[in-house]
Amino acid sequence: MYEHLQIPNLKHTDKGNFFLISGPCVVEGNDLVYDVAGQLSELCDELGIPFIFKASYNKANRTKLDSFRGLGNEKALEILKNVRKDLCIPVLTDIHTAEETRSAAEAVDVLQIPAFLCRQTDLLLAAGETGKVVNIKKGQFLGADGMSFAKEKVASTGNDKVMLTERGTTFGYQDLVVDFRNITKMKTIATTVLDCTHSVQRPNSSAGVTGGQPEMIETLAKAGIATGVDGIFIETHPNPSKALSDGANMLQIDNMKPLLEKLLLIRGVI
Repeated sequence: MYEHLQIPNLKHTDKGNFFLISGPCVVEGNDLVYDVAGQLSELCDELGIPFIFKASYNKANRTKLDSFRGLGNEKALEILKNVRKDLCIPVLTDIHTAEETRSAAEAVDVLQIPAFLCRQTDLLLAAGETGKVVNIKKGQFLGADGMSFAKEKVASTGNDKVMLTERGTTFGYQDLVVDFRNITKMKTIATTVLDCTHSVQRPNSSAGVTGGQPEMIETLAKAGIATGVDGIFIETHPNPSKALSDGANMLQIDNMKPLLEKLLLIRGVI
């Protein structure tokens, strides 16, 4: 499971449930972060689900040059650091270069390696050297077996607190598919998460804005729990159509509770 990761302030680990990584795609502002984090924390307390709040402080991989990237690294990291302290919840964020790992590690509990960067040796080593939990997203171009080498890079630093995340495999130019065999395989390597929102993306749009199929989030989440995944990753927002990043594949926050309740029923059965 995930107890060995020793994530600070991760509650309800004795319930035998999957854990949830959730939040808006990017730090859009102080009020939004506190609103979403607060709602999700209360919901997970009610349902007995271990919860990790997620928001990127810098979106370094946007398609278009003029797309929103963030509020500025220092300001966004300070917001994450504060919500982590004030709400007593673990926080996850993405990192993109080895140089930024130290400042990010001071603000959060889990460092996430984006899928496109899962083979970047210097980045993985730097993340491992912080001693933080490292969540490595499986590249859209990789099979599950290849992720063992990514984990080995982090583990070589003496840090074995690693999670792997399935987020779909490139299918043609503008679609992704999830091969659920990857979950079974990756669970033999490390704690495994299913990203139910980035897996429904429709990338490489001619308009330079990634599309999505959010109506399929529930389908993937149910299948992931039935497959035995350790954690579920769902980006959420009060109004996805107004989100500054990845709104096309996020779940509206009002829909989180009924979905999580269904997933708990499936978890109970298996």
